[in-house]
Amino acid sequence: MSDNERGNDDELSLPKATVQKLINEMMPDDIACAKDTRDLLIECCVEFIHLLASEANDICEKEMKKTIAAEHVIAALKALGFEEYLPEVEVVLQDHKTQQRVKDKDRKSGRLEHSGRTEEELLMEQTRLFAEAKERHQTQQN
Repeated sequence: MSDNERGNDDELSLPKATVQKLINEMMPDDIACAKDTRDLLIECCVEFIHLLASEANDICEKEMKKTIAAEHVIAALKALGFEEYLPEVEVVLQDHKTQQRVKDKDRKSGRLEHSGRTEEELLMEQTRLFAEAKERHQTQQN
């Protein structure tokens, strides 16, 4: 895929500090990584992401879908010959889905569970607040 097909990629990159941190975690302590090597690694990663995204997009379009899903990315990895990544990708995907379910559950549970009060206490307070509001409204009209 040429730069013209992708558009202007000058601003597309990965955070250098984050990549450097990953490199440092992966490399033995007695080996350093030159900045130009890190930059080349970033360029390779960006190119890999473009390749994978393009293939996933093609698969998505063939299925007449408008949104690239995880399944499209997995199919793209297979199509591009990166099957050895699939076991780890599947684990990460399951972890992500689990985290999303927890977030969704927390979001749905809302204030009731986080209030520290029973449903009856909350209902009584609601009734009291409505009565006070009704009284204020009537007082203002008189």
